[in-house]
Amino acid sequence: FDEQKVIWERKWKTYNSLNPNERALKILTYSSMPTTSRHHWGTDIDLNSLSNSYFSSGKGQKEYDWLAKNAELYGFYQPYTEKDHGRTGYNLEMWHWSYLPLASKYLKYYNNNIKYSDIQGFKGDSLAQSIQMIDRYVNGLSKKVKTYN
Repeated sequence: FDEQKVIWERKWKTYNSLNPNERALKILTYSSMPTTSRHHWGTDIDLNSLSNSYFSSGKGQKEYDWLAKNAELYGFYQPYTEKDHGRTGYNLEMWHWSYLPLASKYLKYYNNNIKYSDIQGFKGDSLAQSIQMIDRYVNGLSKKVKTYN
């Protein structure tokens, strides 16, 4: 939470020329509100580059192609693909991979136990419900994945 708060509040300050709602949405392009990041669960990792362009050519593309073909064999999947088929939330993150056997259980727990009133303690936290952080971002995942129970 503390690390995510530092990232969030640094960006909150950077985008201070925007109104609060626009500011939050700008940050949410690639960063989570504290309390909503899958990284908090210990099930999600960011790979060696936080840039989609890295994975679109050369060595990065070879890495991504291998992951797209093989990650599922090891229980991993990419939660933030292109926003098609109704996916909402964060933009495409080719670097972000999730260990689904645990993450699917933690997502279920999150949805059953975390409420909008729990998302607090940082600048802009009052926007969580109006932005629909849980519905659109925590649950705005790629549907092209098998689930684990």
